[in-house]
Amino acid sequence: MNVIRCDETEYLVWKWRPEGQGANSTTRENSIRYGSSLRVKDGEVAVFVYKQKDGAMQDFIVGPYDDTIKTANFPILSSIVGLAFGGESPFQAEIYFMNLQGTNQVQFTIPYFDVTDPRLPDYPVPVAVRGTLTFVLEDYKNFIKLNRLIDFNLEAFKNQIRDTMTRKIKGVITNVPSDCGMPVVQMERKIDEISELLENRLKDRFDEYGVKMKHIDISAINIDKDSPAYMEVKDLTGGLTAQTMRAQNDLGIKNMRDMQALNLSNLQETMRIQREEAQRAQKLQTETNFLGAHALNQQTSVLQTAASNLGKMGSISTGNGSMNPAGMMTGMMMGGAMGQQMAGMMNNMGQQMQSAMQAPPPMPQVQFMVAANGQQSGPYNMQQLQQLVQTGQLTAQTYVWKQGMAQWEPAGNVPELASLFAAPAAPPVPGGMPTPPQMP
Repeated sequence: MNVIRCDETEYLVWKWRPEGQGANSTTRENSIRYGSSLRVKDGEVAVFVYKQKDGAMQDFIVGPYDDTIKTANFPILSSIVGLAFGGESPFQAEIYFMNLQGTNQVQFTIPYFDVTDPRLPDYPVPVAVRGTLTFVLEDYKNFIKLNRLIDFNLEAFKNQIRDTMTRKIKGVITNVPSDCGMPVVQMERKIDEISELLENRLKDRFDEYGVKMKHIDISAINIDKDSPAYMEVKDLTGGLTAQTMRAQNDLGIKNMRDMQALNLSNLQETMRIQREEAQRAQKLQTETNFLGAHALNQQTSVLQTAASNLGKMGSISTGNGSMNPAGMMTGMMMGGAMGQQMAGMMNNMGQQMQSAMQAPPPMPQVQFMVAANGQQSGPYNMQQLQQLVQTGQLTAQTYVWKQGMAQWEPAGNVPELASLFAAPAAPPVPGGMPTPPQMP
């Protein structure tokens, strides 16, 4: 009985043969006795290939596995091994071990080729690239469909991947300056970014070989710095970069000034609206006082007229030229009552007018704009600023501005806001003040 196992250390596909049998020497290398021992390590798969009239069929045994070959564990084997074998006669099968766990690396070197900066198309710069491709075998069933196992050679397989991927890598890197806006003279400092770009562009290309790419590592990007094109591009690129930086700085300063002008305009409009609201409220209060005084004058006039009419009731005669005592008494009583009512009303109205006129106008609230995290907000009054300090949204280093200030200042430098950041007084030392030492 045979012990079928793989003891190779580095392999992707390895064909098992009985001991002493050379490759393709006789058909005996494919003769397997029913009941032989099969050992498959973790991270391996053993593939049994049976050549039949209707084509090849496979059994896949995924490790770890250590048992004898029995039809219960081999579905295809159970259909081709008849009762006539009885466990004695051998059956024909090719056995391949496939490594699912190990990683395989392909090193590549691309000699100098021209890469052009889109801003300077007349000066192609020579560039060379070195790196490593790492792949693994995962979908072994698809791999068998795409590759011949009988004559599989790992080095030839790696060379095939190297040749194809080198052409694709060269094509991607040639377009890096235009696709990514990356100057050619900076490419050798952007190895990580270019490696990530290659990995995203090429990871699906390995499917045509039945393997999966794990990653691409660019070890070096070499620019021929002695070439006239590189020297010319370096000088021209430096000038373009300086111009671009100056333009960006000027644009940033202009945007900041425009934003400050807009915020100032908004703040001035807000203050104007608040002033008009305060003036309107004060005017309304004055008009209310005048209306109260006018109403008091009207009621006083009515009461005076009524008192005069009631006073005349005492002069009404009885018809025979004599005085009417009852009418006189009634007029006096009603006149007194109305006088008291008028006096009370005058007193109440006077107190209300005096209180209204003595009440001071509302104090104008100082409001600040706040700039934090590149954004401006506000305006906020002192109470709202105190809440921002408590929540940590306003610190002594936060820039603030109010109407009348020449420019934005840190909040800690504004005297009106200094109290917001004052440190709390230290608690008293337990035990009170120490007793002074006694002189000897």
